[in-house]
Amino acid sequence: MFDLLPHLLNGLTLGLLFALIALGFMLIVGLMEQINLAHGSLFALGAYVAMQLTGPRPPLPTELAKPWLALPLGWRYAATLIIAPVIVSLVGMLIELCMRRTYGKDPLYGLLLTFGAAMVIEEMIRLVWGTRDYVLQVPSAINGGFLFGDLIWSTYRFYAAGIAAGVIGLVWLLIEKTSFGATVKAGAHDSEIVRALGINLSRLRLVVFVFGTMLAAIAGIIVAPIWGIRPHMGVDAVIPAFLVIVLGGVGSFWGAVVAGLLVGLCVGLAGAYASEWSLLSMYILLVAVVTFRARGLWGKKSVLEA
Repeated sequence: MFDLLPHLLNGLTLGLLFALIALGFMLIVGLMEQINLAHGSLFALGAYVAMQLTGPRPPLPTELAKPWLALPLGWRYAATLIIAPVIVSLVGMLIELCMRRTYGKDPLYGLLLTFGAAMVIEEMIRLVWGTRDYVLQVPSAINGGFLFGDLIWSTYRFYAAGIAAGVIGLVWLLIEKTSFGATVKAGAHDSEIVRALGINLSRLRLVVFVFGTMLAAIAGIIVAPIWGIRPHMGVDAVIPAFLVIVLGGVGSFWGAVVAGLLVGLCVGLAGAYASEWSLLSMYILLVAVVTFRARGLWGKKSVLEA
């Protein structure tokens, strides 16, 4: 049983990160009523920008970055957790401004636009940083491992799980305990009513899209030391995020969190004992749940259901 604990920790950490990616994805889908296929690319861009900021390398000349490099890595990393999501959010802002012409039309238009944006971001990443894999530098305080019992535990995985849980908690407070969250939920339920109440729906959509983008970027920064940084890492994130939303029930905050944990545990445990079943296990979980509960674990009952 004690040997199982590291795999459970890995699964829970992965699950919290999947849930964090899925929440940003779900907020955008809920308010815009369109699937943002660029979410995974924005997740990857967050990791690349963080890598560039923590240890400046080409294309940024080292001479220009000398004062920044003189700071301790811990300070640079802490600042990166704020600066990188802000930089990535500017890209998200640009995408949302382009999406405005597709609102209220066939969802296929928005789907194609965000697919194109995802391709552009991924190719820009390849153009700037190449196709090689990178590793994000982290401070020594959260690197390495420690001995507990007869096992060595990864310090970073505890840190990643704590940060992901903290951000998820803050998102819950924002959505459930503030007037902004009430407006977002009202907009997701009926955008026309929100507009009739005098709320600037265009501005609300922009703010939510930028917020969802920042969540994707934060998740990318946290995941980077575990997965490594590579151009197609966004695909590895957006598919589980979409699966988590469907599994938890579209629009359900706690459904996404619980589904993220379930998917993370499935992937983590399967990876430990039957690695070839690792990715397949989450699809089997989805099929098993949707077969008996089509609306997902916490999905709302349709008016058409008996």
